[in-house]
Amino acid sequence: MSLLRFTPLLIPLSVLAIAGTAQATEWNLATPYGDASFHTQNVKQFAEDVAEATDGELRINIHSGGSLVAHGEIKPSVRRGTVEGGEIFLSILSNEDPIFEIDTLPGVAGSYDEAMALWETTRPMIEELFAAEGLMPLYAVTWPAQGLYTREEITDPDQFEGLRVRAPNINTQRFVQNLGGSPTETEESDIPTAFSTGRVDAMITSSATGNAMTAWDYLSWYTDANLWLPKNIVFINQRAFDRLDEATQDALLAAAEQAEARGWQMSRDNNEASLQALQDNGISVVAPNDEVAEALQAAGTQLFADWQARASDEALALLEAYRASLEE
Repeated sequence: MSLLRFTPLLIPLSVLAIAGTAQATEWNLATPYGDASFHTQNVKQFAEDVAEATDGELRINIHSGGSLVAHGEIKPSVRRGTVEGGEIFLSILSNEDPIFEIDTLPGVAGSYDEAMALWETTRPMIEELFAAEGLMPLYAVTWPAQGLYTREEITDPDQFEGLRVRAPNINTQRFVQNLGGSPTETEESDIPTAFSTGRVDAMITSSATGNAMTAWDYLSWYTDANLWLPKNIVFINQRAFDRLDEATQDALLAAAEQAEARGWQMSRDNNEASLQALQDNGISVVAPNDEVAEALQAAGTQLFADWQARASDEALALLEAYRASLEE
């Protein structure tokens, strides 16, 4: 009887290398903001930090400028698991719950420190609402304070009458209506086209957006009204997170914490640089005169009263807790 001989199977090193990386997880994260936005730069750095911290075991592909999913479809797509993560302007969710628009109420938070205190106070409720839909917020970063871009200087409240103003969320649309203007919803990436085609005459947004979108190509004035400091929120599908091992989860959360701290500082720095860039490129940056400031305040007061009538007892209690924290 002959003995069977078994020859060891020789596997090329290239095949072994491929096998060694086969378990790596790859995610997609959609954001509506272009590469020039500091928010996009921050989320890209976040993805790099995650890849480095996990030795490439978790890679997050950032799809900017609405290239993968339109802004309004990002949250539903992450909820369904079509994409694992997304970034949105938090207040576009105001129809779901008034708490999502609390950072777009004039007079609530007028500085970076106040905006951070508001986020820390409202974060638990926002996380709870996201969790109910199988979503997990990672971090939030504020925009610089919002102001008004126009072709001509606004010196009289009557100039607001019929003014077609780009308003990125429902609360801003209400604010524009309170001023007597005509709100128009336009995504950031579509701003230049909206102005060139005459769809809008003005826009309420930050110094950062004006700089990123080269507002000097179609506008001449920026009224630095310090209306409110709205936030973006970055979040993921909870099931996708749960599938990660504990070490990868910890690395992801640590990178998110760093991204939040870095993003808020980037916002501060970008505001200063953007205001300078606006002026360097011919935009006049001015404060509202007394009459215009009064009109803005009256529109904001009306907006706040409307919010109070719609907000839940929990949201109202959080607002009071936030205000109490400022007095400590």
